[in-house]
Amino acid sequence: MVTVRLLLCDDHAVVRAGLRALLSSAPDIEVIEEAADGPAAVALAASLRPDVVLMDLQLGGDMDGIEATRRITAQPAPTPHVLVLTTYDTDADITRAIEAGATGYLLKAERPEELFAAIHAAASGRTTLSAPVAARVMARMRNPGPTLTARERDILGQLAQGLGNREIARALHISEATVKTHLGRIYDKLGVDTRAAAVAVATERRLLA
Repeated sequence: MVTVRLLLCDDHAVVRAGLRALLSSAPDIEVIEEAADGPAAVALAASLRPDVVLMDLQLGGDMDGIEATRRITAQPAPTPHVLVLTTYDTDADITRAIEAGATGYLLKAERPEELFAAIHAAASGRTTLSAPVAARVMARMRNPGPTLTARERDILGQLAQGLGNREIARALHISEATVKTHLGRIYDKLGVDTRAAAVAVATERRLLA
């Protein structure tokens, strides 16, 4: 196989060292540089033009792996492919990573040979998903989540700030009755019956702006 030039991004030095050691055992994968945060990964991807960026999602600082992925995949050609390697497999994380342009999504529990194969697949532009991730994607496609209107999202945002119905009505220039009507629809869509539960579910599903 052609050697894949790889940029490794993880905010834990011990994890980076372990991954570098593991990847060094593959003769056709070369770790050309490491990044400890999102801005460094974006800058190194632009200057070094690796074939693949192996990206963790939870990074320290103001830029997480999702935003770093978005910025890397928006760079001029030749654009590196981003392969997410993380411990998180929530629907929200998977969706956000794919929407940001990630080529693949792997969990850190994968066997080394699976990781090596996924890196080569990513370098060729082919999508690779861990089995649990693929199952989640299929389940979500079969049973898509609720779709909130712009006004319902506005009201959820006000709820998240702890505002009451009267305060929400004033902030959005609508009547309290209209706020109550929207809240009822929001509760139905999210399958909840309290304000706190609505905010919790909306936060988990990344429905809040």
